[in-house]
Amino acid sequence: MDDSEPPKASKYSVYDQQVKACNVIAKPMASRKEIKKLHKLVKKAHETKCTKRGIKEVMKSIRKGSKGICLIAGDVSPIDILMHLPVYCEDKDIKYIYVPSKKDLGSAAGTKRPISVVLVTPGKELGLKEMYDEACRICVEGESKIP
Repeated sequence: MDDSEPPKASKYSVYDQQVKACNVIAKPMASRKEIKKLHKLVKKAHETKCTKRGIKEVMKSIRKGSKGICLIAGDVSPIDILMHLPVYCEDKDIKYIYVPSKKDLGSAAGTKRPISVVLVTPGKELGLKEMYDEACRICVEGESKIP
């Protein structure tokens, strides 16, 4: 192996780099395994039209009384854009969790553009309902890790 050759990036180092690029307030952050499950949930929910994408659409939906799980990208800049969202979710009793990449969140939601926030509403399909319950458990565990 030549010294000028860069080391190969593993899937773990990509996650670590994404987490380092996240904002300071991005807590609770989902782990590697949890992110995989959450992205699968977003893909399935997008197929059944159970998602709201983007700050404006998510805020409007929450204001109207929708319930669900809010996935927030941790690498949004400037952070002022979504600083109010976790507090608003807590006031409305909506579970939320941060994911490290807005690009990955956008691709899971079925768009080519990066997305800063996605609200997944509970669906009536059996497979979606099971995934939604698992995501709720992940959010509750993440909230308990916050100091």
